[in-house]
Amino acid sequence: MIDYYSTSAEFYELVATRHTASSGPPLTRVLTGLDVSHGPVLEIGAGTGRVTEVIAAALPDAEILAAEPSATMRAMLTSRVARDPDLRRRVTVVDAAAQDLALPERLSAVVIFGVAGHLTVPERTALWKRLAARLPEGAPIVVELMGVSSPRVIPPVMSLRETIGRQTYEWWIGGEPTEGDAMRFTTTWKVLRDGRTVREVADSYDWHTFDVARLAREAGMTSRRITEAGGRPIPEIGVLVK
Repeated sequence: MIDYYSTSAEFYELVATRHTASSGPPLTRVLTGLDVSHGPVLEIGAGTGRVTEVIAAALPDAEILAAEPSATMRAMLTSRVARDPDLRRRVTVVDAAAQDLALPERLSAVVIFGVAGHLTVPERTALWKRLAARLPEGAPIVVELMGVSSPRVIPPVMSLRETIGRQTYEWWIGGEPTEGDAMRFTTTWKVLRDGRTVREVADSYDWHTFDVARLAREAGMTSRRITEAGGRPIPEIGVLVK
């Protein structure tokens, strides 16, 4: 398992806060009213637990299995769960990547945010098969689409700028095609004080591009996209349904 996040984990919450503000409402829309009697809701790639909180709020009776392979991220996830009495009662945190995750016999739904592109097509296809065997008819697999359906050049751009104390944090991200369906994204965090860069933390990772129709073909499921919540446009969310 490649740890994609520990290098820049100290900055992750800055992105996660904004991410949840935009992706949380459509996820809530998909999950609200879901029958969770079949088994736990599985979250693959739970990160620091921001999306875990959204799942728990949308499904107050659900047991949640939160899988996160990065030890650094999992430490923050466990801390978030441990300090909330409701989450502490309902959320089980496990150390596992999607490819080798031990699954319970039954699941009510699956949430996969920020993960699907880290998997190759054969790895995703195998995962969909394992999940489908444990989901009831009509149960959703909710996937964050990430907005990159095919490889292309993305020039470096500042995607976020936040100030904490006397320091300002800038997040720069760009990407370029590599082989087949893959792109290599490069991210750089710049830490500035008094307008001067005092630190830079750079990292890169490969991402296998997809859209919801491709995922549906891999999974042998029907699909739909959620493109707005509360009348406002949001980052695209894909829903696969068995």
